[in-house]
Amino acid sequence: MARRIRKAVFPVAGLGTRFLPATKANPKEMLPVVDKPLIQYAAEEAVKAGIETLVFVNGRNKRSIPDHFDKAYELETELEEQNKLDRLKAVRDIIPAHVACIYIRQSEALGLGHAVLCAEPVVGDEPFAVILADDLIDDGDQGGCLAQMVEQYDQQVASILGVQRIPNAHTDRYGVVDVDPVGERIGRLKGIVEKPDPANAPSNLGVVGRYILNGSIFNKLRQTRPGSGGEIQLTDAIDALMRDEPVFAYEFLGHRYDCGDKLGYLQATVEYGLKHPELGPAFADYLANRNH
Repeated sequence: MARRIRKAVFPVAGLGTRFLPATKANPKEMLPVVDKPLIQYAAEEAVKAGIETLVFVNGRNKRSIPDHFDKAYELETELEEQNKLDRLKAVRDIIPAHVACIYIRQSEALGLGHAVLCAEPVVGDEPFAVILADDLIDDGDQGGCLAQMVEQYDQQVASILGVQRIPNAHTDRYGVVDVDPVGERIGRLKGIVEKPDPANAPSNLGVVGRYILNGSIFNKLRQTRPGSGGEIQLTDAIDALMRDEPVFAYEFLGHRYDCGDKLGYLQATVEYGLKHPELGPAFADYLANRNH
């Protein structure tokens, strides 16, 4: 019987160098898409999937992330006194009251694998999710990317990686998987390669920032030798894990925006702006007439 996925790990200690100077003093996860920061979209996706504990693995320059999820007494009092109740609700309802936030300091930037390993004292031996806030996924009305993966976990009772079809020329930007299909949009991992040359890529299925991992991944991470730049790669630990137990790749339903990239971030801003309930029609009109 599958154990419930109750915890999600958010590795947020990266420096966001591709967005400098905007990220010199402001974490990249706090960059707004219309009126919410990227990390809030990620947290909302986790809550929608039934997550009860959000575990943020952060760095020294990320104080604004816990501040964002904390109660803001002065701001709330002022909004209440000014009768700005809609804005007050938006501030108070960032996450539901039953959801807990835990913050862990990653003292050194030693890679994604190391960031995930930092969460072991909180996660223990439970299965858990990993969400990279850089990857903003618009699932339309599919219920949420992570919720889809939780459903798959309940069926497979095994670690699952979120994957998408990528252009063959872009395989050197992703971890790329080789799978044996076992159902619609899901396959069992045969191999995973980090950023292969297009000529050597095993498929065009690239891993994006969504994972559900069994607690056994922590032992593999402890045994993983640092690679380039002294970083511990999560991909290497997953490769070791699949030799001991089944690991699956799920091609989720939804459109992913790479908000760690400037162009992807701009695309997300435009698309989320167009569907914003207040701004959408006026923004669409502006875009349609801006060259006239």
